[in-house]
Amino acid sequence: MTPSTHPASRSGRDSAFGAWLTQLSDADLVMLLRNRPDLAVPPPLNMNVLTDRVCLRASVQRALDDADLLTLTVVEALALLGAAEQRVNRAALLGMFAGLHGAELTREIDARIDWLRERALIWGDDLQLIDGAADAVPWRIGRLSTLQHVAALDGLPKRLQTLPPEQAVIVEKLAHGTPFGSTRDAAPDAHPERPIPQLIAAGLLARIDDHTVELPFHVGQVVRGEAALDPHVLTEPTTDLKTGDMRAANASAAGEAMEFLRDCTSIIAVLGTAPAPDLKAGGLGVRELRRIAKSAGLSEERTGLLVEVLAAATLITKGDDYLASGDPVWAPSEIADAWLDADTAAQWAKVASAWLSMKSRPWLIGWRGATDKPAAALSEDIVSHTAEADRRHMLSIWTAVPEGTVLQADDAQRLLTWRRPRAARRFAGQAVISTLAEASALGLVVGGILTAPGRALLTDPDLPELADIMQPLLPQPLDHVLVQADLTVVAPGPLVPELHDQVNLVADVESAGAATVYRVTEHSVLRALDSGMSATAIHTLFDKHSRTPVPQALKYLVDDTARRHGQLRAGMASSFIRCEDPAMMKEVLASAAAAELGLRALAPTVAVSQLPLGDVLERLRSAGFTPAGEDESGDIIDLRPRGVRLQARRQRSVAVPRTLPVPKHEQLVSVVEGLRATQIRTSHSRASASGSTAATVALLQLAVQAQRRVLISFVDAQGTAGVRVVEPVAVQAGQLHAFDPTADAVRRFSLARMSSVELLDN
Repeated sequence: MTPSTHPASRSGRDSAFGAWLTQLSDADLVMLLRNRPDLAVPPPLNMNVLTDRVCLRASVQRALDDADLLTLTVVEALALLGAAEQRVNRAALLGMFAGLHGAELTREIDARIDWLRERALIWGDDLQLIDGAADAVPWRIGRLSTLQHVAALDGLPKRLQTLPPEQAVIVEKLAHGTPFGSTRDAAPDAHPERPIPQLIAAGLLARIDDHTVELPFHVGQVVRGEAALDPHVLTEPTTDLKTGDMRAANASAAGEAMEFLRDCTSIIAVLGTAPAPDLKAGGLGVRELRRIAKSAGLSEERTGLLVEVLAAATLITKGDDYLASGDPVWAPSEIADAWLDADTAAQWAKVASAWLSMKSRPWLIGWRGATDKPAAALSEDIVSHTAEADRRHMLSIWTAVPEGTVLQADDAQRLLTWRRPRAARRFAGQAVISTLAEASALGLVVGGILTAPGRALLTDPDLPELADIMQPLLPQPLDHVLVQADLTVVAPGPLVPELHDQVNLVADVESAGAATVYRVTEHSVLRALDSGMSATAIHTLFDKHSRTPVPQALKYLVDDTARRHGQLRAGMASSFIRCEDPAMMKEVLASAAAAELGLRALAPTVAVSQLPLGDVLERLRSAGFTPAGEDESGDIIDLRPRGVRLQARRQRSVAVPRTLPVPKHEQLVSVVEGLRATQIRTSHSRASASGSTAATVALLQLAVQAQRRVLISFVDAQGTAGVRVVEPVAVQAGQLHAFDPTADAVRRFSLARMSSVELLDN
C-alpha cells in the first residue's frame, strides 16, 4: 500500500507499520489471521482497518495469552532495548541473555522471534515491538536485568528455613501480599547488618531503586508451597519422566467411572425424592448440600462435584413448578430417565463431556471470599469464563509427552506456569491439584497418567466416539450374584440390566465399589412385594442367579414378610360418593354413569372413583342425579370455574460469552482476497457499477452467467458497512443470492443496500 492511502492523521511509525503489513504475502496474511482469529471477525474492510485491529491493546494481549515464559522474556528484553520506539537488531537482543544461554537457547530465541513475527507482534526488517506488547508481560519489566543478583532455585527451600526471624517475617509478608516493599534500607550504602541489605545480598530480595525492593516470584512460590520455576533457566522445565502401566490405568479409569456414575444415580434419586430449594441468591445452601450428601452416603466435597456435573449435563435442573409457593427447586430433569436407562459407556461420555465444558469450578464450593460467606454449589460464585479453557490446558500437558507418561500435580503446575505465564495465577495453589482430582474421579487421569478415555475427550469430544473408547475398558456385565449367610448379596461386578434392577428392588446397597454389597432386610422385601413381586418370584430370583447356596434365614425372612404383607389394604381414590339412602346408592351404581366413573362400592352407602370431583359431579348430573360437592368436614364447596391461570416463568440468565471460533482456511483466504481486491481497486481497470441499481443488476447478472466473483460494498441491517468477495448465484426480488466463503454458506444481500459492485477475475 502506498503511503498516500493512509490518513494524514496517522503517525509516521503507524504508516510504516501499515506499509510493512501490506507488503506481507497472502500466505503470511492468512497465517496472521489464523494465529489471531479476532482480526478476521468480522472481515476487515481494508488494510487500514486490519492495521488498526492488529495494534489494538486487547487483541495484542489476547495473542500473547498463548506465549510461553521465554517468549514473554523476549518481549521484555525488546522493551528494555527500546524496541517499541526504535529498531533493534538480533545481536543486541541476544546480548540481553548473556550468561543465561548457550547455542540451544539461541535457537529457542530465534524460534520465539518467528512466533512473534507470525502474529505481527514484532515487525520490520530488524526487530520492532508493537505497541502494547510490553504491557502483556505479567511481571515487572526489568526483572531480566536483575536475574544475576537473584538466588537460584536450587537449595532455596533450605535457605528460607534457616532465615533469622526478622528476615523471615519480611519474606512471609511480601510472599502473601504485594511483592514490592518500600524501605529506607534499599540503598547500596545501607547498613549491611540490617535485614533488608542481608536479604538483598543473599539474593532473596531484588533492589529496584534506593527505596523499593521486590520479592522474586520464585521465592514467593517456595514460601507459599507452590511448584516453583527457576528464573535463571529459560527453557521448559524438565521432569523425571516415568512410564506407567497404561493398561492398569485404563482399568482403574473404568472403575472410577463406574463409581462416579453410581454416585450420580444416587444424587438423582435423592433429588427426585426431595428436591432441593434454591437460595434467593442462587445455588444450594450448605444445609441442603449436607442433606443430599448424607442421604446419598457421600462426602460434601464429592456431592458438590456431582451436582455441578449433573447440572452441566442438564440431568438436574432448576424449576419453579414443584412448590405451591412457586419458589424454584433443583430436581432431576426430563432427560434424566433416558440417561439412567442408557448403557454405562454412554452415561460416562455425557457426564465427562459436561465436566470438561462446564463454566464452574466445583472445588471452590465452600471457599470464603471477600464477604466471608462460603461459595454455594450451583451458584454464580464459582462460575468463571476461563474454567473450561483452564481444564483443557491442564489435560493438554500430557499431550506433549509420550502416552503413558506419569506426571504429578507439581510437574503439571510447573509446566503450565512455564507455558502460560499470563495465566500462572489460575494454575497456582490448589487449582491444579483440585482440578486433577476431579479428572481422577471421572477416570480421565489415574495415577498421574492421562487415560485413553481422557485423551479421547481432549482431542475429540464427540459423545458416540467417547462411549466407544470407554466401552471396551468396562467389565462385562454379570448374570450372577453371591448370597451370603448374613443376608448380604455380593455382586462381583456390574450386573446385566434386568438382574441389576431386580436386586436393587429386593435389597439395599450397603457398599459400592468394584464389587457391590447389598443387604436384604424386611423393608427391602416389603418394597419388592409392593412392586408386585410375589414370594415365589423372590425365591426364584436368588435360586436362579446365586452362585452360592441360598441361606435358610433368607427364605424364612421372605416367607414371613410375604405372609403378613397385604392383611391391611390401602388404595387411592380421587373422589368419593356417599349417600344416607342405600337404595339411592344402588341406583347410582346400577346407572350408566357408574361405568364411566369407574365407581367401586366400599360400603352400602360409600363408593369411590379415580376421576376428579368436578368430572364426577358433571356426569352424575348428566345421568339425572343432583349431587353436591363437600370438603373434608362435610361442608358444601363452591366448584365454579376460576378461569385460566398462567404459570410464572423465571427470567433467563445471561449467557456466558463463547470463545471466538477460528475461521476455516478457505474463509481466511477469502478475507485476504477481499483485502487485496480493495487495495488494488484503483490500480486496475475493471467493470464496476455504483449508484445506479439498473447498472448493478446488469453487472451482477453478467457475473452469474459468466460465473465470475464480485467485490460488493454494502451496508447491513444494523447500519455496518462491509466488503465481501462473493460468488453470485442468482439475482431476484431485489436481492443477490451469493455464496459467501467467509460464512461458508449462501447469503442474501439487498441490492438497495449496495454502494458498489466490482467484477473480479477468477
